[in-house]
Amino acid sequence: MADHFEKIQKLPDPVPGCPNFRRVPGYKVYCCGQPTIAGFEAALTKVTGTAYPKEGKIIWFNLRQEPNVYVNGEPICARPPNKIGEYAELGNVTRDSAKADEEEFIKVIEGRAKENAGKLKFVDINKAEKEIEVKEVVTLSNVIEGLKAKFPGLVHMRIPVCNSAAPLETDFDILVKTLIGTNINTPVIINDQVGLSRATTGCVAACLFKEFQISASFEGLVETVPGVNLDLLKMDRYKMDPNKDALFRGEFEVIKELVAELKDEGAKNECDKVIDKNGPAKTGGTGIKQLRENIAESKLSYEIMDDAAQVFLKSKIMDNIHKYFYIIVFAGYIRDAAVSAREAVDAEKKSGVALPASGKCAIPASELKLTKTFVQFMEENASFRDLIETGKGNLQWERDIPPAALSNLEAIAAKDFKGNLGQIIHDLYQTAHVMFGDMPQGDHKKRAKYRFASKTLMRILPNNLKGEVEALIEKKSITLDLYEILGQCTWGQGIKA
Repeated sequence: MADHFEKIQKLPDPVPGCPNFRRVPGYKVYCCGQPTIAGFEAALTKVTGTAYPKEGKIIWFNLRQEPNVYVNGEPICARPPNKIGEYAELGNVTRDSAKADEEEFIKVIEGRAKENAGKLKFVDINKAEKEIEVKEVVTLSNVIEGLKAKFPGLVHMRIPVCNSAAPLETDFDILVKTLIGTNINTPVIINDQVGLSRATTGCVAACLFKEFQISASFEGLVETVPGVNLDLLKMDRYKMDPNKDALFRGEFEVIKELVAELKDEGAKNECDKVIDKNGPAKTGGTGIKQLRENIAESKLSYEIMDDAAQVFLKSKIMDNIHKYFYIIVFAGYIRDAAVSAREAVDAEKKSGVALPASGKCAIPASELKLTKTFVQFMEENASFRDLIETGKGNLQWERDIPPAALSNLEAIAAKDFKGNLGQIIHDLYQTAHVMFGDMPQGDHKKRAKYRFASKTLMRILPNNLKGEVEALIEKKSITLDLYEILGQCTWGQGIKA
C-alpha cells in the first residue's frame, strides 16, 4: 500500500516529502508522517538549521508496525488485505520482526516487478490499484544508512506500537534507553504513517523525558540564583480550564483513582500540559490529535451511532483511556526518576557537579542516570495494571432518562398504548430535548435524540408488542428504528419475518 495519499497534509507550512512535519512548542521534539527519501533530508535540514551541527546526535523514532520499502524514492508499506486504509493494529510486532519483514518485503517487490516487465502494481488507501515502472527499490534501513553520510550523528530506532492502545511498558523503556545520554538540545523526531496518533503519543513521551532532563539538571543550579521564585519554575503548575467539561479535562473515574494512588497530582498536570502542546492550535500546540480531548469527542460521537458502530467505538475509547492512563503513569515515573537522578551521582564525580552554595548537584543532562526502568516501576506498582484493566470501561455509556419522565411514559403506554401514541411521541421528544440540551444544534443532536426515542419506545412497549418487535429485529426484518417500530406497532402488526 502507498503510504502517501491525496490530502495527507493536514497542517500549514508543509515540508516537501515529509507529511505534517511540525515542532512541539517549547521542546526540541518534532513529529511527522513517513517521509520520502528526499523528505528525510528536508526534515533533517530543517531540524538542524544553522544552529545545530549536522554531525551532532539526532534521534529519530519510527513507531510503525508495518515494514517499509522505498520504490522510486516513495514509501510503500506491507499490510494485510483487511488493513488497507485502516488503522494498523498488527499484533505483536517487534523491532527485529519489522526489520526481518522489511527484508522479505523487498524481495517480494523485486520479484513482482521482474514478473511484470519491470512494473509494480500496488494500491492506495482507497484500495484503488496503481502501477509504476520500478527504477529503484531500497529498504528503510538502507535509506537511513544513506542519510548518515550528511548526518553522521543520526540514530534511527524502531518502536512498533499499535494505533489506539498504550505502548507496551517495554516500549517506554526502549524510548528512555535511547534518549539517556543525550543533551537537552538534542533533536528528537518521531514518525508514523501520517503524523497522527502513534507519533503524537511518542512525542508526548519524548517531551516528558525532556522535562525529566530539565528538572533533574537545573534545579540545583537555579536555586543558587538570588531572588528567583522557584514555585514559578515548577513544571507541574499547569491548571486545566475549569470551564471545560469533565471528560475534556480527562477526569475519568479510573484516572481519578490513579491520581489518588500515585499521590502526585502533578503527574497528571504535567502530562496534560505536554498533551496540550502536542495537540492542535486550540490547546496551544501545532499538531493534529489531542490525545485527551479526542476521548471526550469520541464519547460524544458514541451517543449518535448505531449499535454495530458503537461496539467498535467503545473499544477505541477504552483503548485511548488505557493510553492516557499509561502516559500519566509514565509522567509519574519520570518525576520520581528526576528526584532520584539528582542523588544518583558517583562519589568521585560529585565534587565536580555539586554547587558550593547549596551542595546540590547541577548534573549535565547527558550524564543523568535512571535508577530503575519503567517496567520495574510498574512491578513495584502492579496494582496500576489491574486498575486500568478493570476501570477503562467505567463510563456512563448511555444517558439515564430521568425516573419521573420514564414513569410517566410507562404509565401512558400501559393505559392505552395506541390511543396515547401521539402523547407518547410528544413526551419522548420533550424528554430528549431536555436530556441532550448540552449538545450544540445540528445533525449530531438530532441523531442522538432520535436514537434515544427509538430505544426508549422499545423499552416502554406493552409486552405483546415488545415480543413481536424483538423477534423481527432478531431476524433482521426491521431495525431498532423509531419509525420502523411505530410502523410495526400500528399498520404492520401481525407481519412476521
